[in-house]
Amino acid sequence: MSLLDKVKKILIVDDDLDLLEQNKLLMQSKGFEVITAESGEEGIKTFKSEMPDAVIVDLIMEHHDSGFILCHQIKRTDHGKKIPVFILTSATYETGFKFSAATKEEQEWIKCDGILNKPVVVEELLSKLDNYFKD
Repeated sequence: MSLLDKVKKILIVDDDLDLLEQNKLLMQSKGFEVITAESGEEGIKTFKSEMPDAVIVDLIMEHHDSGFILCHQIKRTDHGKKIPVFILTSATYETGFKFSAATKEEQEWIKCDGILNKPVVVEELLSKLDNYFKD
C-alpha cells in the first residue's frame, strides 16, 4: 500500500500565512488534501472537526509554546494517538538551540512524532510520513 493510500488529509497549523499557503501548495502538489488553521485554538477545533490523517504544527504561534500545547491537546485524543503529529520550527535557525523528537523519551515529553526545521524540505516530510506509516 502506498503512502497516499494511507494518508490523504493533512492539517497544517501556522500563524505565518505566507508559509502556511506555501506548505499547503507543496503538499497539495504531492496529492494530499490539505486543511489549514492559523492559531493553536483554531488548530484544535479544526483537528476535532476534520479528523486529519496527519498534523504539522508550527512551534511558535500566539505564544512561544503554542505548538507544544497544541501537540499535547491532539495527542490526548483517541484519534491523535493514532496519527503522526510533527512540529515545524525555525527555533534552531533563530536561536542555535537544537532539540529533537528522535527518542521515545523526547517524543513522550514533546508529544510529537518528529520535528521539522523551516523551511520545509518536502522530501524530508514525505520521508517522515512514509516511515511512520510503514507496515
